[in-house]
Amino acid sequence: MVEDRPQLKKGLVLPGGGARAAYQVGVLRAISEMIPPGSCNPFPIISGTSAGAINSAVLASNADNYRLAVAQMARVWRNFRAHHVYRTDAWTMLRTSLHWLLTMISGGALLKNPDCLLDSSPLRALLARDVDFEKIATAIEHGSLEALAITASGYGSAKSICFYQAGPGHRPWHRIRREGRAGKIGLDHLMASAAMPVIFSPVRIGGEYFGDGAMRQATPLSAAIHLGADRLLAISVRDETGESPRDREWDVSPSLGQIAGYMLDTLFMDGLYADLERITRINNLLEHLPEQSAVSGGRLLRRIDCLVMVPSEDIREIALKHAHELPRSVRMLLRGMGAMNRGGRQLISYLLFEGGFTRDLIRLGYRDGKTQEESLRAFLNDEPMRSLTAPRTMRADLSGEEKSAEAEE
Repeated sequence: MVEDRPQLKKGLVLPGGGARAAYQVGVLRAISEMIPPGSCNPFPIISGTSAGAINSAVLASNADNYRLAVAQMARVWRNFRAHHVYRTDAWTMLRTSLHWLLTMISGGALLKNPDCLLDSSPLRALLARDVDFEKIATAIEHGSLEALAITASGYGSAKSICFYQAGPGHRPWHRIRREGRAGKIGLDHLMASAAMPVIFSPVRIGGEYFGDGAMRQATPLSAAIHLGADRLLAISVRDETGESPRDREWDVSPSLGQIAGYMLDTLFMDGLYADLERITRINNLLEHLPEQSAVSGGRLLRRIDCLVMVPSEDIREIALKHAHELPRSVRMLLRGMGAMNRGGRQLISYLLFEGGFTRDLIRLGYRDGKTQEESLRAFLNDEPMRSLTAPRTMRADLSGEEKSAEAEE
């Protein structure tokens, strides 16, 4: 039994996942019903990457009223259309395709080399309208928020950079290939963090171009821990149901679209599970060490409790049901990549910013949040909880135990 530790500092970690991030909104909505109306944000430290960075910024800018923040977020996600995120008109899609074709044929002699497949200027306009960045500083000043962290990847430095805005007492950090930089979070930070490689353009911040924060983010939980969190809620957007059944598609050479989906899946997901594995090992070690021995690199190690929420259904299958909602021009582009079929459902799930799909994910996240209400309440109320609360298969993988050993649950 773990001793009750009052006033644990809670952190919220929202990884990336393109359109899949609508699932996070559903979980956050379920949490909003577990706290009194009008309450401020229950997560002093919020850390986000890619689409999760956008959700994080909305929460932070409305930290004085958590329910209002979630309602605003849900309103946007429920009514999403692909053209709110990237340009989908036929002329733009044709021009982009011709640009890539002529560049490849001419070896870059006729036109400037393209840096993206899709034009994300509509997303920039949407965020500029809906996120009040000035309110982040106000929330920190009033105590409803301690820190907001947004991670992006530097193409020049090859580093994972955590841009954070926080109250006094937080210092920048430097590690191998990653660092934390203090400053005011703005629109460019969100656009950079959400700039999926090849799909969206890199964004210049200072003297460097940045792309999707998931690319070099080997430790997605570390920013919240650096900023002082003792207890983390991570809302992943990948179902974790154990081994996938063998599929006939395994024996077929993958299409470009299937490979692209696999790359994005690896980009967004693998870092979280590797980080959880490290934290699990450290927590297990701390249980067997005297407190004065729990030091690494001159820093005192501390136990970090983690609650991980993952979808209870396969989001790829949900995406496949809604693929027809994509604009015709986007469907043609994906069909040319061999992605408008079952093999391409992974890629589709990241690009499907359409209301039918996002509403289904919000409902799924809400149901999962209500199902895990006991664990979420324990987390929010600083009640005793296991060091890792996660799906059974994930706990077994992270602990190195056989899945059957978890049968007591």
